[in-house]
Amino acid sequence: MAQRFELHPTHPQPRLLRQAVQMLQAGGVLAVPTDSSYALACHLDDKAAAERLRRIRGVDERHHLTLLCRDLSELAVYARVDNRQYRLLKAATPGPYTFILEATKEVPRRVSHPARKTIGLRVPEHPVPLALLAAHDAPLLATTLILPGQTEPLNDPEDIRARLQHELAAVLDAGACPAEPTTVVDLTPMGRGDEPVVVRQGRGALQRLGLG
Repeated sequence: MAQRFELHPTHPQPRLLRQAVQMLQAGGVLAVPTDSSYALACHLDDKAAAERLRRIRGVDERHHLTLLCRDLSELAVYARVDNRQYRLLKAATPGPYTFILEATKEVPRRVSHPARKTIGLRVPEHPVPLALLAAHDAPLLATTLILPGQTEPLNDPEDIRARLQHELAAVLDAGACPAEPTTVVDLTPMGRGDEPVVVRQGRGALQRLGLG
């Protein structure tokens, strides 16, 4: 049975965050609120947890998973970023965007795209995941909480717990999220001198990226 941690949406309780981190370190998958929608998150280096996360989401290894990072300095460890890409990232983070970038060797091969060697990266603008990342002291592997066969993300913490009570270690309940997935932008063409490609229009405004 998934536990429910009732967290303050702007000042999450450190004691509960520490418990959530212990679950991550033990291989648990958590439902975490973000500035776009609830997401599934697990420890980056736990193969079994990553496989469980993909199974809940109903996706295979060709689906881009995302690294949730605290800031751009952390992001740079896991992705190769040139000056043009960095300026765009700086303009859009933190925020409801996922950026596809070329993965560095720090990213486990099993979580990067098998053909392209790319990874999705994201810096959320929500106090709860940022506090969780700080307590965990490392990025988390994540994906939008959309169930197989559905098109919209789950947004009600009680509904998430009821549906996934045997799949999740815990639901971090900080209330409802906007219930709109991130805007996904592929920045890898910029490395060849081309323009970024919008993969999915979501909550993040394209105008903020100079693409609207």
